[in-house]
Amino acid sequence: MKPFQVSGRARPPRWALAIVAATPMLLVGCGLGQLMSAPWITDADNDSVVFLGDSIFALSGEIQTAIHAKAGGTFRNYTTSGAELEGGVITPSIRGQFELAETANPNSHIVVMDGGGNDILIPTIALADPYDCKTQWYEFGRLSQSCREYIDDIYVEVVDLLNDMSASGVTDVVYLGYYRTKAGLLGAGDLTEAVDYGDQVLSSACSNAAVDCAFVDPRSAITNADIKADGVHPTTSGSNKIAGLIWSKLEPRL
Repeated sequence: MKPFQVSGRARPPRWALAIVAATPMLLVGCGLGQLMSAPWITDADNDSVVFLGDSIFALSGEIQTAIHAKAGGTFRNYTTSGAELEGGVITPSIRGQFELAETANPNSHIVVMDGGGNDILIPTIALADPYDCKTQWYEFGRLSQSCREYIDDIYVEVVDLLNDMSASGVTDVVYLGYYRTKAGLLGAGDLTEAVDYGDQVLSSACSNAAVDCAFVDPRSAITNADIKADGVHPTTSGSNKIAGLIWSKLEPRL
């Protein structure tokens, strides 16, 4: 039995997210999809490896660039700034990215990905934190039950996606978790408790999926100096650190 169950808690309606997507904060925070993403790579030196995910990968593309340097060649890339796991304002979602990759070349054997961060971040910064995922300094260790239930729902989405990947022929997944955000231009401070619980849930999802999934936890490696002034995205130093963590899991699988 999976340790996390769907709570039945409804997400904000997509029309509401569409309305707030017009605000400058959300446009900066999520990027403008592909317009705010590093170019996709649909035909690479090694097409059996595909990168999927959100702006942690896509905004600068530096993580992939560093990994390509280590590998001595390129991998496919469909990462998109602002992407949520499924649906959302920005398309393609992470599931949508995988479907595009499979349509273009159904021989994806290794997936390197992240996912779930925007599912929490977008409501928090654009819809006044409806799940109460922010915690103040005096609330240490007291993440709200509503936020926990919401993140538990994300667990189910991740397991379902990973299982679908396995059914499609993916043999290995390297899943990047999230580091703690900092106070910055996007107003993403006070999410330490949510990030910590989220990484616990993502790690469990990775362990319980049908596919061979290696979870990468960047929290101990990434410091505030490795995060841009927006409080969310990695600097060059942060990208290089993350690339090293991913490569240690990816290299043995190639």
